[in-house]
Amino acid sequence: MLNTQDILETIRMIREENLDIRTVTMGISLFDCISDDPSRLEQKIYDKITSSAKELVSVCEDLERTYGIPIVNKRISVTPISYVGAGLSPDGFVRLAKTLERAAVELGVNFIGGYSAHVQKGAILGAKNLIESIPEALTETTRVCSSVNVATTKAGINMDAVKRMGEIIKETAYLTRDKDSIGCAKLVVFSNIPEDNPFMAGAVHGIGEPDRVINVGVSGPGVVAVAIKEAGQCDFSALADTIKKVAFKITRVGQLIAAEAARRLGVPYGIVDLSLAPTPAAGDSVAEILENMGLERCGTHGTTAALALLNDAVKKGGVMASSHVGGLSGAFIPVSEDRGMIEAAEIGTLTLEKLEAMTAVCSVGLDMIAIPGDTPASTISGIIADEISIGVVNNKTTAVRVIPVWGKNVGESAEFGGLLGYAPIMPLKKESCQTFIDRGGRIPAPIHSLKN
Repeated sequence: MLNTQDILETIRMIREENLDIRTVTMGISLFDCISDDPSRLEQKIYDKITSSAKELVSVCEDLERTYGIPIVNKRISVTPISYVGAGLSPDGFVRLAKTLERAAVELGVNFIGGYSAHVQKGAILGAKNLIESIPEALTETTRVCSSVNVATTKAGINMDAVKRMGEIIKETAYLTRDKDSIGCAKLVVFSNIPEDNPFMAGAVHGIGEPDRVINVGVSGPGVVAVAIKEAGQCDFSALADTIKKVAFKITRVGQLIAAEAARRLGVPYGIVDLSLAPTPAAGDSVAEILENMGLERCGTHGTTAALALLNDAVKKGGVMASSHVGGLSGAFIPVSEDRGMIEAAEIGTLTLEKLEAMTAVCSVGLDMIAIPGDTPASTISGIIADEISIGVVNNKTTAVRVIPVWGKNVGESAEFGGLLGYAPIMPLKKESCQTFIDRGGRIPAPIHSLKN
């Protein structure tokens, strides 16, 4: 039986509190496209993607009209391309990236993810060549997103890959220097990458997934912020209950859209990713949630504890609402995409060190952080190594998406536009970690990885 009050409350959340479906992402397996003829491979990939997702955008637009719920992004994720094109040269991978771009443009989707490699224990030739191609591929395309998994709790950390990714990020920043190094905004380095994540830039269609699947990412920082504000000065148990109840309602909306989109497209429904993903819009900020809990400014003492409570309560509410919650699910802290975090970073309350501490308890990692363009590659690798180690030791997903903005320094800002927003250039430590990074090899897996 329909509850009128629940319907009215959902309408209010959409109109006044920025509730939306952040993305409907179709995952597509490309394993059946593998060919030893590069031209044939490109054509089969283009045909598989365009035929599989030909109705994705139109179905999403119809769902928006039917239910009145905004679906901000329509996206595609594919099998990690390093596997599909394992025999290609770096130039061959760039051509594949352009094929993915062509398919994305044809379909009208916002982004296509899966230009990816998994190298946590070592790299096959295809993975090495794909990594080498990333700077050119991200420069020559606008909708292709790339990710590289350099570590897992079971395997440890591939420090050779960490070192190379610091260099790749620098190269990508230089090649897209005329646009504030925006190529780096489409590149993320992971530990423990999930195989069903619908959010970019890290979306991939994992090798254990079905041929096609629909995954939905829901977002509602504004809804949670308002609920906390209305709860007043209650104790922490009551505060957690408030967040869980709101997360339950948000997840129900996501499950409705996921199930209906899957039915109309004739593909399985995978997961709902309940991630509080902010935007630069007023009232759509994770920082505001934390400040509504009682912090004068996000980044001050107590921020990590507040974020831990938020992340845990969001997940608990989500899993009560749906049996299929996955992806990253929790709270995102992308600096450039969150107005409150931008302001906190501009005045110096929110620092890189504090962000790193927060990633130990949130759902992903250091995200959309602008740093000086002259930052050495070894320092970027050090930032990656620090963040990835948090994921490996704590058996959780962590990631790094940093942007060394070519030609800019602390005190300036980078403009990315749209949902990516803008970011102040954040200061880094000046002391070098070059000798540490140059050791190479693999940091062993932690002792608690031995569970068999």
